[in-house]
Amino acid sequence: MMNRIKLAQFGLGPIGIESVKLAAQRPWAELVGAVDIDPQKHGKTVADLTGIAQLRAAKVYPTFEALWAEARPQVVLHTAGSRAEQSIRQIEPMIRHGVSVVSSCEELLFPQLRAPDATKRLDELCRASGARVLGTGVNPGFVMDLLPVFLTGVSREVRRIYVERVVNASTRRKSLQQKIGSGLDPDEFRQLFRQGRAGHAGFQESVALIAYCMGWQLDGITETCEPVVADHDIQTDHFQVKKGLTCGLHQNAEGKVGGVSRIVLDLKMYLDAPDPHDLVKVDGDPPLDVLVRNGVAGDRATVAALVNAVPRILKASPGVLLVTDLAAPCWKSE
Repeated sequence: MMNRIKLAQFGLGPIGIESVKLAAQRPWAELVGAVDIDPQKHGKTVADLTGIAQLRAAKVYPTFEALWAEARPQVVLHTAGSRAEQSIRQIEPMIRHGVSVVSSCEELLFPQLRAPDATKRLDELCRASGARVLGTGVNPGFVMDLLPVFLTGVSREVRRIYVERVVNASTRRKSLQQKIGSGLDPDEFRQLFRQGRAGHAGFQESVALIAYCMGWQLDGITETCEPVVADHDIQTDHFQVKKGLTCGLHQNAEGKVGGVSRIVLDLKMYLDAPDPHDLVKVDGDPPLDVLVRNGVAGDRATVAALVNAVPRILKASPGVLLVTDLAAPCWKSE
């Protein structure tokens, strides 16, 4: 009989719930509990929240310490924020107990970019306790960073990397449709982006990860974001957007080396976007041009990225890890 990995979930929002459901299907995983700040969930079982009867022994706790006192997980799936500093504060108690963490926090893809001191402290804690921390997902975590890096494995030379992602946000969850500014006045969206309260998180981290892997020392990273304005009335399951209001975003990030553009990431995510796709172009030897028609479905694939990383993270050395530090990601039947 295989030794199952004792797994816990931190954050029971839409992504957290779906992570639990997928993990419950894995023969190697034993879900032992969950943590959420919502007092209405405390004392319930994970089965109550997911409808999966086999999870009735896994309870929902108000804090990680309460979970640890009874359940002692080996790995925690963390889906409770986008900012590195906040997520590191949430994760530190887990690391002190030697518990490894796989997180969907966008800025944890390359945490040393915005939180170098906190990342160094967390890495030292990991090495002392034997734990590991990994930030992963679809974007960031795969489409606009890991995938282009992976493709350069057959390159003799790389001069420039361009990644384009077009997402039809009408099919996505409410929180994402809200994050891209659905229904806002365009000027209000611009102001919220300047305040860090709107837009796609983790974009600069994707640029930083690619540059790190290529060995490029960037002059800096520039990022812009403009609202996409609806040219017709749009109705989704969550929002009604009138013509002339914001229905999404067009976000761009660029990294230069010696004044020369080396990395360009271009994201269009808006309601009713036609021709959704993911495109990677590597200007090099050989030149590469890879198109994923319809794009990678973000919500479902993010959950898979988190769960699929769990067995691999336990085989890695302790520390704060990058997705490129692990063996190539893949799905396994067992």
